[in-house]
Amino acid sequence: MDPLEHAEAPHRRTREKGAENLKPGCWPPWSRFSSWLECVCVVTFDLELGQAIELVYPQDVKLTEKERTSICYMSFPDSYSGCLGDTQFSFRLRQSVGQKGSRFGPEDTYNRDAPVTLQREVAHYYGFVYFRQVKDVSVKRGYFQKSLVLVSRLPYVNLFHSLLQLIAPEYFEKLEPCLEAVCNEIDQWPSPVPGMTLNLPVMGVVMQVRIPTTNDKLGGSPLRQSQKENLLPAPMVLPTIHELDLFRCFQSLLIHIQMLWELMLLGEPVVIMAPSPTVSSETVLALVSSISPLKYCCDFRPYFTIHDSEFKEYTTRTQAPPNVILGVTNPFFIKTFQYWPHVIRLGELKMSGDLPKQLKVKKLAKLKTLDTKSGVYTAYKTFLHKDKALIKRLLKGIQRKRPSEAQCAILRRHLLELTQSFIIPLERYLASLMPLQKSVTPWKTPPQIRPFSQEEFMGTLEHAGPQLTSVLKGDWMGLYRRFFRSPNFDGWYRLRHKEMTQKLELLHLEVICEADLQLWLKDKSEVEIVDLVLKLREKLTKACRQQLPVKDEVLEKLECRIQMVIGSLPEDLQTVLLRH
Repeated sequence: MDPLEHAEAPHRRTREKGAENLKPGCWPPWSRFSSWLECVCVVTFDLELGQAIELVYPQDVKLTEKERTSICYMSFPDSYSGCLGDTQFSFRLRQSVGQKGSRFGPEDTYNRDAPVTLQREVAHYYGFVYFRQVKDVSVKRGYFQKSLVLVSRLPYVNLFHSLLQLIAPEYFEKLEPCLEAVCNEIDQWPSPVPGMTLNLPVMGVVMQVRIPTTNDKLGGSPLRQSQKENLLPAPMVLPTIHELDLFRCFQSLLIHIQMLWELMLLGEPVVIMAPSPTVSSETVLALVSSISPLKYCCDFRPYFTIHDSEFKEYTTRTQAPPNVILGVTNPFFIKTFQYWPHVIRLGELKMSGDLPKQLKVKKLAKLKTLDTKSGVYTAYKTFLHKDKALIKRLLKGIQRKRPSEAQCAILRRHLLELTQSFIIPLERYLASLMPLQKSVTPWKTPPQIRPFSQEEFMGTLEHAGPQLTSVLKGDWMGLYRRFFRSPNFDGWYRLRHKEMTQKLELLHLEVICEADLQLWLKDKSEVEIVDLVLKLREKLTKACRQQLPVKDEVLEKLECRIQMVIGSLPEDLQTVLLRH
């Protein structure tokens, strides 16, 4: 079969077996729903079984027993949290081994166009929980306890918690029919497409959201970036689908921002001990986002319990602690994690006059008793000096009653500029490893990207290091050397190397399309010509399979070139090539 018959233009390539090409009304059941959510679960407390899944939509969703058990245990706060009323938090769980991965796969167009920090997870699920615990004399235990959980591969924490605020209170009043109606509404939503502003109707409210794209200006307002689109005004506009209020999450840790950023950059093992799953999950997610736009490539668990399937793996003392951030609320963990290098114990927020009381750095040896006081328990020494001007500005902002949004923007911009100052020298060096465009010729395999040399890179820092964009002093070289040993460097380098390889492929395709084929064909044997046809077809198929951002005209030109080459062969060979 001729692969050209099935090669689609880039804008027509689909995420899901052609579902995107279907006309409205022709979508398979739950296909639009599954581009947002894996499933919706209701978890209740059963006197005999304990936590149990009461309801799942869609009903045919494939969850293993292990995954169902994990969802059950992570959807309820533990008894130490004492959460009365309504509580919202998030968790993240590993997909069971042997389970079929995401139906979208790593090469889907969403992941190609979305920022790396917002890509669809392939091996993990997020759980977004709305838990209600209220007194109820009609129940044997005397309490109504139930959680509504949205399970998704997308890290849209702000969107999904806003959605839960709309649907959960209504569901707890009206139960199953209400939930079925909501799921049917979500199944009518357009799929998330990076760069698009979407209106998402649910329960009589229209939520307006913009899906970020890799081309967005970093640090810009999501709303301003979408002003070109002329959409009807929506009653509920979400300024962001994923960003948390960093200032609120870090207000008792402001003087340690530099340390937290370095710990995340280096992928160090960190435990967050919090008074509630809400504080635990928000703090972990805020920490992960603090090195954006760099992707945090280690594991992280916004809410981790002793029932987690990785509990034994992550708490064993026979090996060094893994590169993971764990958010916990159970005091039992103090004893379990006393050998970890970095433990942050958060208490209820205390004020010192107008200012939030800042946690102190304490020795790990003191982390042994159940009544351990709040503090940052670590022996870590930062490579870079604190930005005292930033801390002073934020603390003055509190005294002057500066709005939380403004404080958050100041903190977010500082972290963004810090990460960019660190990454820009790496990006600049990586670009120098790319072969020159003039070295890419049509009839030879594209030249190789030069290997990354840590020492060669370090030699560039004197003239083109972070000092060009950052005022922070300190041991930048030591920080880079430590970064090279972290999973975050490995993840960043693999991704960038893959992108550079794809860029070379694109350049090669374009050079082939511009080459003089007639001249090349003049002195070539039939065997060489057939070999060229097969290689060109392989390139075309690879471009479509890997979702390379090839221009339509390049693909069309390449297709014409293949037909032209086939046309230069004897008829019997033409027939064979057109058939296969």
